[in-house]
Amino acid sequence: MKKILLPFVLSALFTGCSLDGDDGNNGTNGIDGAEGKIGETGPAGEKGDQGTPGAAGQPGVNAHAQLTPVLVGRAVLNAQSPEGAAEIVGYHAPSQRIFALNSSATPATVEIIEIGQMDTDSLTKNARGVITGTNLQSKETVNLNEHESGDANSLAIHGNLLAVAIAKETGQAGKIAFFDISASKPVFIKSVSVGYLPDMVTFTPDGAKVIVANEGEPKGDYSIDPEGSIAVIAINNGQVEDNATILNFNQFDDQMATLSKQGVVFANPTGRTIKGKEIKTTVSMDLEPEYVTISKDSRYAYISLQENNAIAKVDLKDNSLSIHGLGFKDWGKWTLDASDKDNAINFSSYPGLYGMYQPDSISAYQWQGANFIISANEGDGREYFFDSPDENTCLADGGLEYDKDDGCLAYTDEVRAEDLTLGNNFDYVNNDDQDIGRLKVSTVLGDADKDNQYEALYTYGARSFSIWDHNGYRVYDSGDEIGKITAAIHGSAFNNDEDENKGDTRSDAKGAEPEALAIGQINDRTYAFIGLERMGGILIYDVTNPFNVTMNTYMINRGLEADAEISGDLAPEGMVFIDQAQSPTGEALLVVGNEISGSISIWSLSSQ
Repeated sequence: MKKILLPFVLSALFTGCSLDGDDGNNGTNGIDGAEGKIGETGPAGEKGDQGTPGAAGQPGVNAHAQLTPVLVGRAVLNAQSPEGAAEIVGYHAPSQRIFALNSSATPATVEIIEIGQMDTDSLTKNARGVITGTNLQSKETVNLNEHESGDANSLAIHGNLLAVAIAKETGQAGKIAFFDISASKPVFIKSVSVGYLPDMVTFTPDGAKVIVANEGEPKGDYSIDPEGSIAVIAINNGQVEDNATILNFNQFDDQMATLSKQGVVFANPTGRTIKGKEIKTTVSMDLEPEYVTISKDSRYAYISLQENNAIAKVDLKDNSLSIHGLGFKDWGKWTLDASDKDNAINFSSYPGLYGMYQPDSISAYQWQGANFIISANEGDGREYFFDSPDENTCLADGGLEYDKDDGCLAYTDEVRAEDLTLGNNFDYVNNDDQDIGRLKVSTVLGDADKDNQYEALYTYGARSFSIWDHNGYRVYDSGDEIGKITAAIHGSAFNNDEDENKGDTRSDAKGAEPEALAIGQINDRTYAFIGLERMGGILIYDVTNPFNVTMNTYMINRGLEADAEISGDLAPEGMVFIDQAQSPTGEALLVVGNEISGSISIWSLSSQ
């Protein structure tokens, strides 16, 4: 606030003095004096010396630019069965082509889309303000089954190399298939065996290594439970090595108690007998690597262990491995809508309720030369079924319950809060549809004294995104902003599901569900793009300084009219940022693979 200087006027008061005495007579009037002449003008004074120039002012600080997202490209793959047709996307800058993983096709394919020329005028909004048309299509298809059979889960591009992660049957090692994409038609190079269920693949920024997260999920009846692991494939002089180095977690098998105290979560049916087999789950078997990001200097790999609420770190110089538990979010200090049955936007705080961060996508960047990791805190529980002909057989085999559609439930750690007995510290709630009764929480945490009363509740995900430093300490969390922003913009349509238009549907289960994530630099600012799987929207935050994060804008291309058919782009799963220097339009672009709609959406990001 500017200060105003108020001038003050000082008045001088003069008072005359006299002695007491008789009044004298008036004197004779004097003679008028002669009128004086006006004096001549004096000579002009000399010009003074020029004053010393003032010091140069400090450069002005640019205000944070407001980004203006515009949908400039759109394609729909496998329109007859779009779900899973466009989950993971990559960009090949030299040819200006997008490579999209199409998992809805049988067998899986990679679709190639040219974006050098996009007729943006052909993308028009309908009466609901949603773009449903397309101006792009696949120009080339790679049939992965011609080279490697299995389920394709991920792809990545560096230079002229394309890597595709392909999973096999449970208990069989997966493969990474490599292609040369320098020509218009990709050329298969080789496949490299990695760990069980490769779920995500990426290149180091220098292109010298490929890092793979091998999730190692169990078979439905836990008869096979492979170890999770991380694979490192070296690339020397452009040549992919024939064998991968597999990093396992065996060194932590005797540290379950220590890791649990650090906030690492272990949920499994250890001690139970299923189909005649007693289940014994080790730390190595329970840890499930989900997603990989690499530091800018290619020195460190960070891997999200989603179900375990942790991040693993690999020093790629010597392949040493560490695990960092992420702890828990205190919902007594933030607010959330916990019920899908209260027919209202109802943000409340709940002391005793905690969130497991459980990030899916993570992405690394630097500030002041230090490494930071951004996480999209989606959350994920465990639920496994196996085939069974009927309820009696299911229960005899050690199953928990029978469902004619899903089969026999072998294990789950999910339960609704209303099905638990809560401790006295929860006397402030009714534990019903109007507060936390509908909320999905974990059965493995909260009953520390094993008396079947839960003194704490732990729910899945944090309904936020966070920033962590290199050592695994949290330096920022978006708190309850995602819920409040989407509620403010969409009103009663907030917390929608991705496959129907019914507001409040996901309030009991992870909310808008932040899952997809990308980081990009526009001019001198670094932005994080957080895709909301259920709502379909994408939040943009300025994260240039991880200790001073600001929300920038929000974009969405989805119809939300109640009970109307779903339309637009649904369930952002994978995203890739294209900077201005590599963009065919000269503007920064965000490419989004939308899982449910099978669409690829391309957003132009100009700054005002």
